Amino acid sequence: MHDLRLYGDFRGGPRARPGSCQDRPTSAGCRRKVPAVTEPLYQRDAYLASFDAEVAGLHPDGVVLDRSAFFPGGGGQPADTGTIEHQGAELMVTGTARRDGELVLLVEGGQPPAIGAKISGRVDWERRYSLMRTHTALHMLAGVIGRDHGALVTGGNMEPLRARMDFELPGMSADFASAVETALRREVEADLPVHVSFLSPDEFTARPELIRTKTNLLPPGLEVVRVIDIEGLDRQADGGTHVARTGEVGEVHVVGHESKGKGNKRLRIALDPAPAPTSR
Repeated sequence: MHDLRLYGDFRGGPRARPGSCQDRPTSAGCRRKVPAVTEPLYQRDAYLASFDAEVAGLHPDGVVLDRSAFFPGGGGQPADTGTIEHQGAELMVTGTARRDGELVLLVEGGQPPAIGAKISGRVDWERRYSLMRTHTALHMLAGVIGRDHGALVTGGNMEPLRARMDFELPGMSADFASAVETALRREVEADLPVHVSFLSPDEFTARPELIRTKTNLLPPGLEVVRVIDIEGLDRQADGGTHVARTGEVGEVHVVGHESKGKGNKRLRIALDPAPAPTSR
């Protein structure tokens, strides 16, 4: 757990004099000197949808929590949405913004709770699970193309149940796309386990094969590197949320293919809807 050392006490006590930081904690002169750090609960348990936390930072349009199951977005995966509840009042979480080293949960529907407030958070689980299935499907796609054609990823993006990925390939055709779809369905049927592990920067540097993109997109200065391993198919650095086994991806279709220029070809995939399991 990270130690949150706040400058000034915003947690209660005697009534503040007018104009003090307790009355205006978001003003420039009252911001803490050290950014609050949010423990990323989603990195170790993607099936965690409900959690309790404390407000560690305050912005006019959102809060910084000391711990959170909301994925903040990145690597082509959109940020989670959902709700936070404080003293019977519920606010909608519409996304996340990165500001001055902090992850700010953007909220609507009322005044953000004060620093020190205890909240209960709930991720929109149906949407999150759809994104988990989609993200794992993209890793399966990268694994199939890398294994069968030796091509690196040049780009990608996703929304719930739909995604696209670009590869450094010389050509693309309907027959190629059909063969890829068959290979993906075979990996779904295999129901391969999906493992999460963490490496030190030195351990990661010694494993260049964990970068599956043409350009290394890993942000500098990481203390640990998170790795997603689809057993026997794909292993790469990744910060997003995934299902526990490839069988959970379900029906996957290659619904489009196109050329984005010389040596840059795109495949589009879509997943059939499926009920989400019970979250934690």
